[in-house]
Amino acid sequence: MAQRFVTIWFRNLKTDWFSIRQPGLLNLPFVLSAPEHGRLVITAANEIAKANGVHVGMAVADARAISPSLEVLQDDPQLPARVLKAIAVWCIRYTNIVAIDLPEGIIMNVTGAAHLWGGELPYIKDIQERLKKRGYQVGVAMADSIGAAWAIAHFGNGSPIIETGKQMEALLPLPAAALRLETPALERLNKLGLEMIRSFIGMPRSALRRRFGKEMLLKLDQALGHETESLISIQPVVPYCERLPCLDPIVTAKGIEIALDRLLRLICERLQKENTGIRRAVFTGFRIDGILIKIEIGTHHATFNADHLYKLFEEKISSLEPGPGIEVFMMEVLKSDRCIARQEKLWDSSSGLDAPALSELLDRITNRFGMDPIHRFLPAEHYLPEKSYSLSDSLQELKTTKWLVDRPRPLHLLSAPQPVEVTAPVPDYPPMLFRYLGKLHKIKKADGPERIEQEWCASPVFVEVKDEGVTVQL
Repeated sequence: MAQRFVTIWFRNLKTDWFSIRQPGLLNLPFVLSAPEHGRLVITAANEIAKANGVHVGMAVADARAISPSLEVLQDDPQLPARVLKAIAVWCIRYTNIVAIDLPEGIIMNVTGAAHLWGGELPYIKDIQERLKKRGYQVGVAMADSIGAAWAIAHFGNGSPIIETGKQMEALLPLPAAALRLETPALERLNKLGLEMIRSFIGMPRSALRRRFGKEMLLKLDQALGHETESLISIQPVVPYCERLPCLDPIVTAKGIEIALDRLLRLICERLQKENTGIRRAVFTGFRIDGILIKIEIGTHHATFNADHLYKLFEEKISSLEPGPGIEVFMMEVLKSDRCIARQEKLWDSSSGLDAPALSELLDRITNRFGMDPIHRFLPAEHYLPEKSYSLSDSLQELKTTKWLVDRPRPLHLLSAPQPVEVTAPVPDYPPMLFRYLGKLHKIKKADGPERIEQEWCASPVFVEVKDEGVTVQL
């Protein structure tokens, strides 16, 4: 299956953001400014200001002479990155691979996602209409390559969707700037009269490389889909993820339970085929007001038992606040392990740590009260009592060493050491008395002493070796 990409271009990202937060600016000409060489220069202008002749790069003093009612606000160079990141998180409802394209764009890998919205055209329209309702004027396009989708979103006048394999036909009527070329290359193309892609796309590649450099061919190949582009998603991509869009916003607990059950069965069916089980999973609801609500569960054994997992999630459903309604549900497996098949015996049942009932009981307890009440300890190869064990969150993890039972070890370790005053008749002789927390204790029987030291590698030793005037540190 060919990959599909969506690019979103925010025509007036910064001015739209200010207008959303200050509705009084919607009907006023306003610009954003920043100091440059001792004067204020316009860095962004809304559509009303542009219609009055104000443009980016103009001095604020000149712009006020043209438009006396012009509102001037201070620009923030970090604003685009913050706004795009927030919008990209919101876009995860459409796909789990979302990247920021500074200074005014977002790129999404939507392969296999459009059918959940009824096709590619409804998918594109849903994105565009929702962003428009939020106050952003955007251009949205879909294609097999990032370059082609970017070109159509910025310069296209026809359909926002390029059919698979039709990049060449879609790019021909577009200007050279649609290839995301650097300014020097665009200036050379304009001087030669090669302003449209159709005027040079058929030229020999050697001539294009000689006149415009390798970057020109790379951008062209990326737009045509001959070269792949990597995306750095704002969130790590999990290998197991299922989505469920809703026809109408869900506001009831019953609707959430139905969505949870459906997603769990879909993902568990897939995991079972791959002999993999869930160790940690998160159930996310995307509300129509842009807020994400989540509940997370963990297990001690890798499992694809949908009924058991549903019970773990069910206890936390009451903590979800659907608010005005949830439009998309998502189930993600954050941690998974291989499910080891064990041979069953007719005359023997699983017991101990392998008992499924024990694992499910621990899952219910820890998901209701957290991990603090229950701990599993495994031995560790350390002489110090406080380091002679390790915590494990899995019942399947095996110990790599044996417990030290030749000497008694403390049953309880203090969180912080407390001083003990000892009275002994002779050094290294068993003490007679000791004072602990202000109370005097008399010793009737003693064993030892036991000298506990750190491992030899715990305290590095540096030795300086001098040879013919050269000092070497080992």
